[in-house]
Amino acid sequence: MNNISSPIPLSVPSFSGNEWKYLKDCIDSGWVSSEGSYVRLFEDRLRRFTGARHAVACANGTAGLQVALRLCGVGPASEVIVPAVTFIAPVNAARYLGAEPVFMDCDEFLNLDAAKLDEFCRRECVRTRAGLRNRRSGRIVKAVIPVHVFGSPCDMEAVMAAARRHGLKVVEDATESLGSRHTAGHWKGRHAGTVGHLGVFSFNGNKIITAGGGGMIVTGDARLAERALYLANQAKDDPIRYVHDEVGYNFRLSNLQAAVGTAQLEMLPAILRRKKRNFDLYRALLQEVEGVRFLGVPPGTAPNHWFYSLIVEKNRFGRDRDEVMAGLARRGIQTRPLWRLNHRQRPYRRCQAYRIEKAPWFEARLLNLPCSRELTEAQVQRVAAAVAALRRRRG
Repeated sequence: MNNISSPIPLSVPSFSGNEWKYLKDCIDSGWVSSEGSYVRLFEDRLRRFTGARHAVACANGTAGLQVALRLCGVGPASEVIVPAVTFIAPVNAARYLGAEPVFMDCDEFLNLDAAKLDEFCRRECVRTRAGLRNRRSGRIVKAVIPVHVFGSPCDMEAVMAAARRHGLKVVEDATESLGSRHTAGHWKGRHAGTVGHLGVFSFNGNKIITAGGGGMIVTGDARLAERALYLANQAKDDPIRYVHDEVGYNFRLSNLQAAVGTAQLEMLPAILRRKKRNFDLYRALLQEVEGVRFLGVPPGTAPNHWFYSLIVEKNRFGRDRDEVMAGLARRGIQTRPLWRLNHRQRPYRRCQAYRIEKAPWFEARLLNLPCSRELTEAQVQRVAAAVAALRRRRG
């Protein structure tokens, strides 16, 4: 990645800590499955890093979301409020349980619009003894999933206030936000993912740390943590005779993955500093280029800067987002647009979507620049220079 003319990928993992040492320990000991000591160590260290009271490792972030939603009572004939702007995983997790998603617009930081969440619950639903009933569908709205998109924490003060007002459970999708924190307001000092009833992290290959997969459920409720572990481990009531009183899941993390995750977590403070340094450099290099700007940072938060999201405005830059993406690709620089909005995805086109107004604007203009944690200063400069060179001058 250091050659000045070599391709610059969007995001690649890096292994420069104790990964080999811990993996060898697993192999030498023979403990490679979910019963090994690194699973417990990974859970404990992530719990301490985030300040969560309880942590339960699982197979991946989507599995964690599915278990968390089930613990909130989500099932057939119920609904879950989900963002139009997010990777599709939390939407699918609700559908796996037989629930219907209701799509919500984003705010100016791409996160779920808390004001519209409250408005939807007040105008489109009614409180009943069974819970919040959607007038249109007749189903009970059980939960809301705020996603901390690209590592920027949601306005959890407003989300939690709306959830309390309307009797909703809150499952935080923190899969992109390990290392992100709230720095002001009621939740000052709290890590993203630790405010709601449950939170879920991911360690996929492109995340800020990786275990080659894997996820983690966190909660402040000991009973929920115990149930999460039970369900993720095939709902095993008697581990000797293999008695199962409920339908569970094979969702446990392997000891091999936990060993890698533990080694990666040891490096996270340094990774966060490097990610912010590169973001600040990108911003400084492009701040004078008319027609492009970086997505803002929500007030009262310290994001992990997982992705570097650039907004391209054609009327000022002279080219649209897709033209910039193609121009960078010709220069060997990989970028990625925003996901297709979830209410437009084929499996969910018939689902209810409430006032999706801001999301399409971002969908047409957002471009994520290379953000690998080992990205060098020279590479950042090369990307920024390539963006600037693509600007079409008037006249």
